[in-house]
Amino acid sequence: MKKQLTLIVCCLLCSLSGWSLPYYSEQLQGYLVATEWYKGEQIPTSELQEVPVFPPLKFESKKTEKFYWKTVRDVKKVYPYVKFVGQEYRRIDALCDTISDPKIKKKYLKEYEKQLLAEYKPIMKTFTLSQGKMMIKLIDRECDKNSYDLIKEFRGGFVAWWWQVFAKMLGADLKDDYDISQKEQDKIIERVIALYEAGAL
Repeated sequence: MKKQLTLIVCCLLCSLSGWSLPYYSEQLQGYLVATEWYKGEQIPTSELQEVPVFPPLKFESKKTEKFYWKTVRDVKKVYPYVKFVGQEYRRIDALCDTISDPKIKKKYLKEYEKQLLAEYKPIMKTFTLSQGKMMIKLIDRECDKNSYDLIKEFRGGFVAWWWQVFAKMLGADLKDDYDISQKEQDKIIERVIALYEAGAL
């Protein structure tokens, strides 16, 4: 009876404190979980992570199978950096709205670009060409703007043009967009991202 009372009190404390993760109790030799009242009863609750379910893949050829596994590799490599780009884009965009002087804004963005290159250029050098192309494509997905337009917005048309020329020389395109409604390969990439975010890859 005493053990049951302790368990009820602990469950009540869990619900009041907003705990959502199970907590193992040595004394009770069991897990304490968050609870909620439902139709007059207090029941344990737990948040479950959403897991995407797709039909099994059927590769039409060795080429499509190779593309899929290369996509898995490339997404796992670049996706964390793409998320960082998205976060920084929203932060810098909001910050620039508070700077009224164009000269101060230009100076700040130039310094910021310099810091980014110093920190991330060594990492970017480890990317393969296909990973660089994947990053360009996923930046469009994350920011709803392609890389060319982002550079043009923050650093001007000439700088955007120069980076586009450089990208083209390497076989990439800063204007490459992400469109799962029109591009079959982007549908595969979207599937890989969903599985990666769910921890299923």
